[in-house]
Amino acid sequence: MFKAIQKRDGREVAFDETKITDAIFKAARAVGGEDRQTAMELTIEVLKLLKKQYNGNLFGVEDVQDIVEKVLIEAGHARTAKAYILYRARRTRMRDAKGELMDAVKEILEETNRENANISNSPSAKMLQIASAASKKYYLNRLIPEEMAQAHIRGDLHIHDLDFYGKTLTCLQIPLNKLLMEGFNTGHGYIRPPKRPTTATAQAAIILQSSQNDMHGGQSYAFFDRDIAPFVEEASDFETYQAMEALIHNLNSMHSRAGAQVPFSSINVGSETSEPARRVVRNLLMAYEAGLGNGENPIFPNIIFRVKEGINYNPGDPNYDLFKLAIKVASKRLNPTFSFMDSSFNKQFGTEVSYMGCRTRVMANRRGPEVTDRRGNLSFTTINLPRVAIKAERNLDAFYRGLSEIVDLTVRQLYHRYQVQSMLKVKDMPFIMGQKLYLDSECLKPDDPIEEAIKHGTLSVGFIGLAEALTALTGRHHGQDEEAQALGQEIVAFLRGKIDEASDEYNLNYTLLATPAEGLSGRFVKLDRKEFGVIPGVTKKDYYTNSFHVPVDFPISSFAKISLEGPYHKYCNAGHISYVEMSSPPLHNPDAVETIVRHMHDSDMGYCGINYPVDFCTNCSLTGVFNEDLCPRCGSINIRRVRRITGYLSTTDRFNDSKLSELRDRIAHK
Repeated sequence: MFKAIQKRDGREVAFDETKITDAIFKAARAVGGEDRQTAMELTIEVLKLLKKQYNGNLFGVEDVQDIVEKVLIEAGHARTAKAYILYRARRTRMRDAKGELMDAVKEILEETNRENANISNSPSAKMLQIASAASKKYYLNRLIPEEMAQAHIRGDLHIHDLDFYGKTLTCLQIPLNKLLMEGFNTGHGYIRPPKRPTTATAQAAIILQSSQNDMHGGQSYAFFDRDIAPFVEEASDFETYQAMEALIHNLNSMHSRAGAQVPFSSINVGSETSEPARRVVRNLLMAYEAGLGNGENPIFPNIIFRVKEGINYNPGDPNYDLFKLAIKVASKRLNPTFSFMDSSFNKQFGTEVSYMGCRTRVMANRRGPEVTDRRGNLSFTTINLPRVAIKAERNLDAFYRGLSEIVDLTVRQLYHRYQVQSMLKVKDMPFIMGQKLYLDSECLKPDDPIEEAIKHGTLSVGFIGLAEALTALTGRHHGQDEEAQALGQEIVAFLRGKIDEASDEYNLNYTLLATPAEGLSGRFVKLDRKEFGVIPGVTKKDYYTNSFHVPVDFPISSFAKISLEGPYHKYCNAGHISYVEMSSPPLHNPDAVETIVRHMHDSDMGYCGINYPVDFCTNCSLTGVFNEDLCPRCGSINIRRVRRITGYLSTTDRFNDSKLSELRDRIAHK
């Protein structure tokens, strides 16, 4: 009857009516039908309509599908029609995904995507991001349940590290002591235990690199001072300093992920009082203060100084001198940041709690011992708080109903991902699982699934844009209004309550995260502005405010900002961080920095940092704050600008557009 049909790409191919029958029969089988004869009879009706409508003229694939839907509905096959429509929609998304993938590849070949400020623009980085783009399309269209995939696409939630959805886990607090004492294998032979500090720190860098190659998030040492101390017992300060200097240089030059980035490395120190451990911390801080070869500010490792009364917080404490040194170095180099063991939610664990630079915290464990070492976050997904608030139209009951629904969906999505991750085998993560880094991985064989180990990890529900959500609900954010601040705490407490319920229901370590949004802050607001328009104080800027933070452009003192943000830390058991912003490095005023850190401690915060600009001329090595695009001393345009982003340091040339916009809006706190 018909000779040709036009494909979607414009090509004309031979018409084959059996494809119509096959499609109808497939839809019927999806709802329990098994009668191919009916499918053939319905095909005849489709052909009749095609002849009537097109009268011998050329038609396309979409035209045929429109008529198939019409015939099915009019013939009383509503369930089959629905199955056919869903199948058609899915096929359309898959085709669109292929087109979007090709567009993404084209962009990546020109310049790597800047969602991650630690990814370079090298050939290997481009290859990594092309694979990433393909993986995202696969998972959204083939693996993740429809309801969850669509929520991500719409911007109701955001599945972080989507490209690694079924490949690996997020991060780990690495048991450095175990590996240095027992030796380890990175794949081509056994590395014996070190004897001297320089060898120990060289191996520590290799371990971070090897672990990063197995995971997509950060790598951290929970007790670096304790674990390196045995190897400096007979070493001088000079030899220990050389070892720490080598570590810092390695971590800023040793690449992972096929050469695409240096490892996201964090090092927790400060609570060990033995003389070898103190020597480790003292020389680590001094080496970090000195900087890289020409005095550049190091980007890694993120040093986290653990603060504890009776150990280092007050004059007379055995490590008080190290606390003062940490303040001095932070006043020049942005690091260390500070974690507080005396906060209401950390105190019960003594000095066991460790953080990562991105703010991740892994502590309580309903499936095993409550320890930090050998555990990490498995995955996290962030809720778009402003969108929930906008849709509620200032009705708090509607807001909480909508929030409850999206939390429940996010919890189910994380459980789906957990099930996928659980099917990974030990050999899929040869260093993390093969070298028994994860808790309870000791008895697993290469072909065993890893669930027995990852049951100790955390599944984190994150949130972003509390400030914008409050503005959408009340007209003012928590920096502007006491009632908004009370509502903000109520909302985050509600989220924590929902997460605790999920932990009980699934018997897994669900936790609440104050999301470290990088590319996400711009993605959410772009989608919301398209759907809801420009809403002053909500969707007008190019980014949403991180987690529970006061907006970066809001004029407020350091002490007031700390006091406002402090109450939120206790709810976010998956991780949290607060900053204050200074206009320049407080090199000559470390006492002011110490006063701020002490106020953070007293405001029940868990993890905090001090921010300010650090500019460096790569031509003449001048360091300072350059307000122009030229070095004020030599006139060079080769300026390296270091800023903090999502907990870690980076150079601004690697910031994405939304983060550059946020950076321009930041104002110093008095």
